Amino acid sequence: MKKYLYIYKSELMTNIQYAFDLLIGFITYCIMIFIFLNLWQYIYQDPKELINGYTMSQMIWYVIITEILWMSLGGRKLCKKIAEDVRSGNIAYNINKPYSYVEYSLWNHMGLVTVRFVLVGILGMILGAIFLHTFPSLNIFQLIGIIVSCILATMISIYIITALGLISFFIEDASPFYWLYSKMILVIGTIFPIEFFPAVLQPIIKFSPIYVVSYGPAKLFVDFTTTGFFNILIAQIIYLIISCTICHLIYRKGVRKLNVNGG
Repeated sequence: MKKYLYIYKSELMTNIQYAFDLLIGFITYCIMIFIFLNLWQYIYQDPKELINGYTMSQMIWYVIITEILWMSLGGRKLCKKIAEDVRSGNIAYNINKPYSYVEYSLWNHMGLVTVRFVLVGILGMILGAIFLHTFPSLNIFQLIGIIVSCILATMISIYIITALGLISFFIEDASPFYWLYSKMILVIGTIFPIEFFPAVLQPIIKFSPIYVVSYGPAKLFVDFTTTGFFNILIAQIIYLIISCTICHLIYRKGVRKLNVNGG
């Protein structure tokens, strides 16, 4: 575990040096939040009105949190890097290294995500305070629970995207799979909570990655309950184990394919 923490620390320190450059790239985030702010202000005639159990303030905070998670992830960069490692053969140099390529990808990318999450998180909180003049009422233990949920959500997302990138072992281009996944998370998991979808679709969405990587942490931020926290936490742990296992299985099968083909 120490070697992975060292990998994480090294990447973290590298990205801290370029924190200002990363912050400039978050202009898109500000534009997105401004658009959704005006959208929900138009939909809600009364800020205290409830629509599917959400006030206007809760809906805007929900979008802010889901956008923080998505903007800080940098999933396209990760998927592209892994796919290029596979296609170029660079991944072969990692086979005999004293660490797993899958875990290396996780902790290396977590170093980037940590810096981006802190920067865009601060920006999101400032925008929310400016537009709404209020924060959800949360105590220290609830904040810790939300942070834990965000960390697990990020780890699950990285494992899923890593698995998508590793598909390049078997097909020419894995980018269409990432495109589909990213649009599913962005359209279904970011803009609207699960409660806004038809009742027949809600159970399906709750079993999808959306529940654990997007909806869960945002829901806890706007409406924290102990029962909800443990339900989301259990679902995230299950998804973390499954996504990690799938990543390792795809990687091992891909490595065997390289060995058989003389790669």
